[in-house]
Amino acid sequence: MDSEILRTSFAVVERRAEFALKYFYSHLFWHHPDVRALFPLDSPKDKERQRDRLFTALALVVARLEGPGLHEYLRDLGRDHRKYLARPEHYTAVGDSLIAAFAAVSGSAWSVEVEKAWDEAYEVIADAMLDGAEEAESKGQPSWWDAEVVGRARHGDDLAVLTLRPHRRLPHLPGQYVSVNSPRVPGAWRPYSVANAPRSDDTLDLHVSLVEDGVLSPELVRRTRAGDALRLGVPGGRLTLRTPVERPLTFIAAGTGWAPVKALLEQLAARPGPYDETRLFVVARDIAHLYGRTALGELRARLPRLDITVITPAPGRPKAQATERLLTALGNRANWARHDVYLAGPPGLVEEVSKALPCLGAVPDRVFRDELPSTGHDRALGPGEWLLHRPRPHWHHPSAREDSPRCPESGH
Repeated sequence: MDSEILRTSFAVVERRAEFALKYFYSHLFWHHPDVRALFPLDSPKDKERQRDRLFTALALVVARLEGPGLHEYLRDLGRDHRKYLARPEHYTAVGDSLIAAFAAVSGSAWSVEVEKAWDEAYEVIADAMLDGAEEAESKGQPSWWDAEVVGRARHGDDLAVLTLRPHRRLPHLPGQYVSVNSPRVPGAWRPYSVANAPRSDDTLDLHVSLVEDGVLSPELVRRTRAGDALRLGVPGGRLTLRTPVERPLTFIAAGTGWAPVKALLEQLAARPGPYDETRLFVVARDIAHLYGRTALGELRARLPRLDITVITPAPGRPKAQATERLLTALGNRANWARHDVYLAGPPGLVEEVSKALPCLGAVPDRVFRDELPSTGHDRALGPGEWLLHRPRPHWHHPSAREDSPRCPESGH
């Protein structure tokens, strides 16, 4: 593959992204009408979001086609896409239409060399995803896990904790997420972090925040009850505990980012032997949204050296003040170079805190951030979600950003 040709060509295509996406769907559905049912795009807003995700993801892949970790990422994606019943011919159809769209919008910038580079690049992508799918099939891994809702707790009007029991054991690591589907919303899959370390009864908890104009979250928060059936996809994500026992830890959880952090703390509490200092910062937009207080008390009892800081805005102040208070609290702590940091929460907060931590002395390679896609775009996704449902591949972390964070002139 000629990476430079791909980057130059993609820059041309990206400038006409809206037209490229329209052409892609028109070409795909005209030549392969049977694929239409697998792409649940019901509104102009859905298509706009799909376009944004497509070009964000393609930009990441094009930039790192020859980099480490891409093949593993694509294999994971292929394993997961079996839940859409995606077949090899679907990959071929999507590739043909994608390249046709690129050619249509590129004009005179398109050439035989450019088309050859894209053919080769897409072949690498599709082959890796199909390899992952075939490997999972050979190991007897299901395309999804059927599960029963066995518990439900509401916290305010816009958050629910669902307890599920898969019909067969779903192996997962603390900090990972699973995609979820309800039979009442066909085709809609959304990722949610598993909020517990593996249990002996194989149940798992999901923390679901309501998105008012969402596709799936209103169903899960407002209408799902004990006894209902859900489907769960292959566990994914790399926000897993990788710190040596002797190294101190800092966990930062905002909103439903508390779910993966809670699972990691449960894993830490189950470790044998002594452990070093552990700091936990829990951020909520107001007191009413501190829904994990009971679990915090239990973890404090199991982890005597756990130092907990709870942060909310001052009464009557905007919720953005919680981020300001968090940054102030982090700045008042020392020894960041010694700590591994695990960070989960809304994408904007995660990005802002990720940039601030190296300024405090944290080592960028040891800042592990939440890889769960934003729940702000709760909408139906189909096989066209390939490369779309993760804003950053697993192997991309803050230390891999091209731009180094600029620290304020405060001595940090």
